Amino acid sequence: MTTSPTANRTEALSDLAVDNFREYLRIPSVHPDVDYVPCVTFLQKQATSLGLPLKTYYPAKPNKPVVVITWQGTDPSLTSVLLNSHMDVVPVFEEEWTHKPFAADMDADGKIFARGAQDMKCVGIQYLEAIRILKTNAWKPKRTLHLCFVPDEEIGGEDGMKTFVTTADFKNLNIGFSLDEGIASPDETFSLYYGERAIWHLEFHCNGQAGHGSLLHENTAGEKMRVILDKLFDMREEQKKILENNPEMTIGDVLTLNLCILQGGKQSNVVPPEFWCSMDCRIPVTMNTKDLYKTFESWCAAAGKDVTIVKEQFEEIIKPTELNDKNAYWVAMKQATDALGLKIKPMIFLEVQTVATCENSTFLRSVFADEQHAGVAARQRRVLGKHVFLRGIDIYCRIIPALANV
Repeated sequence: MTTSPTANRTEALSDLAVDNFREYLRIPSVHPDVDYVPCVTFLQKQATSLGLPLKTYYPAKPNKPVVVITWQGTDPSLTSVLLNSHMDVVPVFEEEWTHKPFAADMDADGKIFARGAQDMKCVGIQYLEAIRILKTNAWKPKRTLHLCFVPDEEIGGEDGMKTFVTTADFKNLNIGFSLDEGIASPDETFSLYYGERAIWHLEFHCNGQAGHGSLLHENTAGEKMRVILDKLFDMREEQKKILENNPEMTIGDVLTLNLCILQGGKQSNVVPPEFWCSMDCRIPVTMNTKDLYKTFESWCAAAGKDVTIVKEQFEEIIKPTELNDKNAYWVAMKQATDALGLKIKPMIFLEVQTVATCENSTFLRSVFADEQHAGVAARQRRVLGKHVFLRGIDIYCRIIPALANV
């Protein structure tokens, strides 16, 4: 495709895109206890307007729908492209807002105020409106496109993407590549996340001699815990220096370790029989996890007997997407973004994640570890300018054809 389909984007299509965006934002799909029925109804209306079929799946629970709108390609034997977004938004504290969080007010400057304006209802609508423009301009995809709208991303995706990727329905979509959300950028650089660090939450339990606080007991739990903490903070300092000494690195490129809980003891004059601590550890994709765990075991050995590790959360590293000439999807996407003059910065995902919150890209990449997958988009929280929203549609009008024609 030599010219952008957005060249024929009319003012009417722009107005319709903004209207649809604001209508979607007015649906209070907010945690806790999200009612997804209005979202499904809205998406059914959009699919009808585009002349595309829609299927609703319930992989986990009857109130947790996964909506898929499909545009069949001219060669459906090829693997398809998934354009993913989530329908849910995080809770609101209305007293902190200058506008009603679900009114989708637009001011004179074109700023649209609403929960989900950037995380991530904008992206879902941008997919839809880019496809509307492409269809209006009589373009057809070679590969099938699936627009996927999932529930509960903001609370970990247990009843959404995490379960959906394990089903036959998902397998039948025949996904070869997907796009998902990212993080808003403060400048003109687009962050492209092609992998995630593994999360370990580990507890170190130190057991030792208990007794009265007036004596100098041997083999105490506190002495053993000191060894663990010294080693933890020494390693943490090493990683800080690695990051500080390499301006090309981001936090996603290094191992992060943080002491999060330290407990033990009942009263101030009794030496307790146990101290334990909890550590949050995020492991970069370049690190050998087996060697790292052996290092942690060596800490226990150095601390003394009766020192053990408890695995609270223990993930393996998922192979990141390859960003090289062997990945035809990456080549096509890079050519499209270069043609638009966009600055792309590939990165390992940075955002804070916990056991309760995880990007859907993680689940997708875990299923297709030997396939190709990447996540890219822009998002934040409350407000999005109309011109930025429309520019996003223009960008997808170039990226989607490039991917669909690989």
